[in-house]
Amino acid sequence: MTIERGVRGLAGLFVLLSVGLGYWVHPGWFLFTAFVGANLFQSAFSNACPAMTILRKLGVPNAGKTQP
Repeated sequence: MTIERGVRGLAGLFVLLSVGLGYWVHPGWFLFTAFVGANLFQSAFSNACPAMTILRKLGVPNAGKTQP
C-alpha cells in the first residue's frame, strides 16, 4: 500500500461511515462528510493532508518508492 492509496481508502471509509451515522444516528454527522470532502479538495492543490502525515509516520511508502 502507498500513501496515496491509503489516503483514498481512509477518506472513502470516513465518508461511508459518516453517511451511515448521519442517516441512522444524527444528521449532524453529515458535517463530517463535508469536512472530509473539503480536505480532499484542498489536498488536491496543496498535496498535503493530516492523513498523509500520519501514514508517513507509520512508515507507509510514497507511490514512487514502492517495492515489488
